[in-house]
Amino acid sequence: MGFRKKQPPKPAIRQSLGVYIHVPFCRKKCAYCDFYSRPCKDEGLMDRYVRAVERHFGDYFRGSESFDIDTVYFGGGTPSLLGGKRLRQLLNALEKTGGIAKGAEITVECNPESVDKKMLRTLFKAGVNRLSMGVQSAHDEELLALGRLHTFQQARQAVADAKEVGFSNISLDLIYGLPDQTMEQWKDSVEKIIALEPQHISAYALKLEKGTPLYEENPELPPEDVQADMYFYAVERLQQAGFEQYEISNFAQKGYRSRHNSRYWDLSQYLGFGPSAHSFFGGRRFSFIADTQGYIDGVEGNGPLLEEAEEVASFHRHGEYIMLKLRTTDGVDEEEFYRRFRLEFTPYAQRLSKYIQAGYCQKEGGVWRLTPKGMMVSNAILTDVLESELL
Repeated sequence: MGFRKKQPPKPAIRQSLGVYIHVPFCRKKCAYCDFYSRPCKDEGLMDRYVRAVERHFGDYFRGSESFDIDTVYFGGGTPSLLGGKRLRQLLNALEKTGGIAKGAEITVECNPESVDKKMLRTLFKAGVNRLSMGVQSAHDEELLALGRLHTFQQARQAVADAKEVGFSNISLDLIYGLPDQTMEQWKDSVEKIIALEPQHISAYALKLEKGTPLYEENPELPPEDVQADMYFYAVERLQQAGFEQYEISNFAQKGYRSRHNSRYWDLSQYLGFGPSAHSFFGGRRFSFIADTQGYIDGVEGNGPLLEEAEEVASFHRHGEYIMLKLRTTDGVDEEEFYRRFRLEFTPYAQRLSKYIQAGYCQKEGGVWRLTPKGMMVSNAILTDVLESELL
């Protein structure tokens, strides 16, 4: 009687996962910034922060082989302020504990004055393949009003250095609606950013957030209609330059969408590490305490770590999906919506249909999208479409 050869166990289904690492340090807090960050020159604190994040990786990943980490994003703050050595250390720790998928998108945010060729070379060799650089304006007087520490010439040099080192996926940030900004100044900034030949551009409207120095200063911003014209100009001009708009504020050359940020807009899973970092994982949203020493203490078991946590019921998830997808140019596909939630899109389509004639929305086949005009007033449209979950 023969023996049947024992079959090896089937491998577990591996889940795609993004990892966000919040670096809370900066040289100086920008006048408009309301993210959790702190000016820091304390090298010892930076080292303790890095060790805490490494330990936190182990808490989540050690012994687990069920995830494919295919996007990693260092945000802040100013991640490049940590220096190339510490950033490489964090990447190595993540690779060791969680494993980083082949071909993963690995992004580091940086400011033009915080990088040089040596650091850029270290990051590139460590596997970083995407840079997100905060340029914000091509006009030094506007940069000064925002509390930025760099000039536009420094930004131009930083981009040139990054390309020389080998980076071929560079994203540049711009802000419109700045104090006393004219349409001519905005157009000039857009042109000069295009001339730097990045692969991705993010264009955001300035928001005066309560608690920031700029909010207290209460400067006069361009009128709303001028800001709308600035936005529409950017959409049209960037399209002419070969940039596809794929989200309200984001534009990319073909093949260069931010894979990590796209996770946020389609409800894919991601884990955040560091003080104030948010996560969407296992059907739960949670965030960690917005305090650097508090975060370090929490990871070490010497204090609370979670700031807030909630279960995201599938009932609420479909409304969030609509809200997020309508921020993108992909829009909501009725069939995909049904496959994902086993719900008909009809009630939401009825609400959206009234915006077609006014030019705020369009339908192609079974796909609903907001137009650039609709994206400018997306909050009001989404509030209407999702009002009381149409009950």
